[in-house]
Amino acid sequence: MTVLEGAMLPVVDALDVPTDLLLDGRWRPAGSGRRLAVTDPSSDAVLATVADAGVEDARAAVDAAAAAAAGWAATAPRARSEVLLRTFELMRDRSEELALLISLENGKALPDARAEVAYAAEFFRWYAEEGVRLRGQLGVSPGGANHMLVSYQPVGVSVLVTPWNFPAAMATRKIAPALAAGCTAVLKPAAETPLTALAVAALLLEAGVPAGVLNVVTTSEPGPVVAAMLTDRRTRMLSFTGSTEVGRVLLRTAADQVLKCGMELGGNAPFLVLADADVDAALEGAMVAKMRNGGQACTAANRFYVHTDVHDAFVAGLVARMGAVRVGPGSDEATRCGPLIDRAAVVKVDGLVQDALDRGARALLGGRPVDGAGSFYPPTVLVDVPPQARVLHEEVFGPVAPVVRFEHEEDVLAAVNDTDYGLVSYLYTGDLAHGLALAERLESGMVGLNRGLVSDPAAPFGGVKQSGLGREGSTEGLLEFLEARYVATSW
Repeated sequence: MTVLEGAMLPVVDALDVPTDLLLDGRWRPAGSGRRLAVTDPSSDAVLATVADAGVEDARAAVDAAAAAAAGWAATAPRARSEVLLRTFELMRDRSEELALLISLENGKALPDARAEVAYAAEFFRWYAEEGVRLRGQLGVSPGGANHMLVSYQPVGVSVLVTPWNFPAAMATRKIAPALAAGCTAVLKPAAETPLTALAVAALLLEAGVPAGVLNVVTTSEPGPVVAAMLTDRRTRMLSFTGSTEVGRVLLRTAADQVLKCGMELGGNAPFLVLADADVDAALEGAMVAKMRNGGQACTAANRFYVHTDVHDAFVAGLVARMGAVRVGPGSDEATRCGPLIDRAAVVKVDGLVQDALDRGARALLGGRPVDGAGSFYPPTVLVDVPPQARVLHEEVFGPVAPVVRFEHEEDVLAAVNDTDYGLVSYLYTGDLAHGLALAERLESGMVGLNRGLVSDPAAPFGGVKQSGLGREGSTEGLLEFLEARYVATSW
């Protein structure tokens, strides 16, 4: 590293965080020699610089992945599993250093960063176990003419593109199933938070992953770099987590090569509180669903619909709880809400808030950016939010809770489902049977029923409509990186 804040030193000493590209098992500078600055959004200070890859570096990464593909695919599932399990153990052993690294480059509050590391590591353990359980099929054709043998083969070289908001978990949620399936991969982490991905890659090398099986390219030019990999005829899979807008562009590029695609895109998660809900439980769930990572999560509760009978109590409790949240640098132990990722994010969030206020909403808490250094926006609660407000229709990605009062269940269900997105919904009710029936009518890939957190490595994560294609986690996440092969034979 060329530039370091004092807080980075113990992290670097403990993790030996690399800052070059990982190509064919070796750390190399970018071919152009360019470097990309990584900053702390709490202070705008430069933490480090990393290699800034170009198109030729991307092609070299695919070269390495393609060269290693046959050998890794032929490696016994148990041997692949052991590499993943060793990586899980290394992440667990160095969890505190990884959490601090996330807090520094992402701004995430340390409790959230620690939770992310634990969650991220579990993907290695889950797929270490799941990768040795895969079974094929054997049957007789209905007409009796032959036997049918079905086995699963790795799809091939996979390009993994991850966002900045969960730099460890979004990487491991893709790397672990890809490697467990026998695929080789190129990881392109977000330019805002590359250090965590590089640290995880270093742990994989330490755990024994062979050269070329995982390659990492960091870049300030994601469009040309990713396009160069997707248009290479040896690439067979794209796994992307990010905005729906970028996802559409990548799908168009992938279509020319007829690539298999897994897309985890944007959300507009509703949080429903019915008249018979336990208000205190709903408030606890709301704080998790809204404030995890300061609202910078695709699963964050984006809009709150609260029955008129409990509206005032819920709002009062939400204002009290969100008002007590300490805002500050992510690496400060007392912080519970860190900064947004950059100044542009502050402008975007504030634009949504001001639009709602201009249309008649009222801010009972917050509502204006925090002055001074860093990219801070305070926890904000809006009430009397009109249906036309943009904050109800666009992904907020910040600590803003717009609350809408409702009286009739059918009306609110229509409003909840009137969106192009469908990643996750949250629902609180005292009647479990009624809640399960309503969950069937919510147009989303996941539902938190009396829970503010749905993510689990053992569960299928993904959405419907324009929130994505395919699933991550669970057995489904492994199948994304596999192709079924059918053999017809007789004996």
